[in-house]
Amino acid sequence: MYRLELLREVVTMAFETLRGNKLRSGLTIIGVVIGVTAVVGMTSLVRGFDRSLQTLLDTIGPKTLYVAKFSGMSFMSGKSFLELLKRPNLSREDARAIEKLDRLIAYVDVMYGGGFNLRAEKVIYERSATKRMGVIGASENFAQVNHVPVVMGRIFTETEVNHRRPVVVLGNAPYRALFSNVDPLGKEVRIGDGRYTVVGVLGKRPSPGGFSLGQDEFVLIPNTAYARQYGMTPRRIHGQEHLDVTIVVVPRESVSRDEAVREVEKVMRIRHALRLEQENDFDIITQETAGRVMQQVTSATLLALVAMSSIALLVGGIGVMAIMTISVTERTREIGLRKALGARRREILLQFLLEAAALTTLGGIVGVALGSLTGLVVHWMSGFPISLPWWSFALGLGFSSAVGLVFGMLPAIKASRLDPIEALHHE
Repeated sequence: MYRLELLREVVTMAFETLRGNKLRSGLTIIGVVIGVTAVVGMTSLVRGFDRSLQTLLDTIGPKTLYVAKFSGMSFMSGKSFLELLKRPNLSREDARAIEKLDRLIAYVDVMYGGGFNLRAEKVIYERSATKRMGVIGASENFAQVNHVPVVMGRIFTETEVNHRRPVVVLGNAPYRALFSNVDPLGKEVRIGDGRYTVVGVLGKRPSPGGFSLGQDEFVLIPNTAYARQYGMTPRRIHGQEHLDVTIVVVPRESVSRDEAVREVEKVMRIRHALRLEQENDFDIITQETAGRVMQQVTSATLLALVAMSSIALLVGGIGVMAIMTISVTERTREIGLRKALGARRREILLQFLLEAAALTTLGGIVGVALGSLTGLVVHWMSGFPISLPWWSFALGLGFSSAVGLVFGMLPAIKASRLDPIEALHHE
């Protein structure tokens, strides 16, 4: 009972001291507030972006395979960009070889464009024009392999692909920009130097919170028409020839994803004449591997942001230590009087530690509130998806309290060790 009364008295004295020095207390916790605000605010945005990307990944079929020259998987494994550029470019012949696995494979699509070879053009209809949007060349299997619904019209046919017909399927963004009140089917649009007839419109892809990642800002033309308009000459990057070709593969219902991966990998290794001991010079990406890469990227980004925010907390901690040291000097006679009246060292130590911890915890509470508000304001103004996990609040408050205890320790020890007689004679 005595100890509880003593603790209550020490806590009351600590808060009375802080209340009596409002300006000093406020200036002391600014660094802590900034640090915690950054931690909570950035966490809400990064986690929201992560969830948004995960929603997009969920639109990829769990068994769909993407074969590419390289991807984020290769970077995550430690390979250099120059090393990856030296890999052979994928080709239509690679896709034809995979198509021969018809016992296992239901659909194969060859997509041109994207990456370093991304073509971005304005789509023009009469006097209206969109902003620059991606131009993708694909086969008649695009909708089946990408699980994108066709809400109007149709996808171009195999005949139209084979004969390089100038037809186009609009993504949802160019459709809404040009034909919000007009039936687009049969209309002619201009894409770069080419004129194309609209044969279909794709549905809107998921966008958590209404925030767009540009997933609908593209137009789709036959890959043969793409090759005719833009050519298929590789781009030279650091002395290496690079061409962005992606082969998308969907296994049959009765075939497992792992079996399909093994067979596609075998075909590609034979095509690229790889020996048994040589590693793959291509990547096979699945929903699972893409999610894993994305998780590593967002985790690394979040860790970097927390590390940078910790600098502000460190500055705040140094400020706390400086102010508490000044406070000990100013209150030397008070400390001496308390010791003369029977206060023990640990009681003095506890009082000053509580003052420091109370200061920084208050800063943490303000920082959590401001960080959450920052995320909500960004979401309200731009629609950017946010996530406010409970652990980000706990992290902010935990960091702030730890800063007070760690940086308040030295002044508290100094106060507890003061000699009562010398302290009473201090001017």
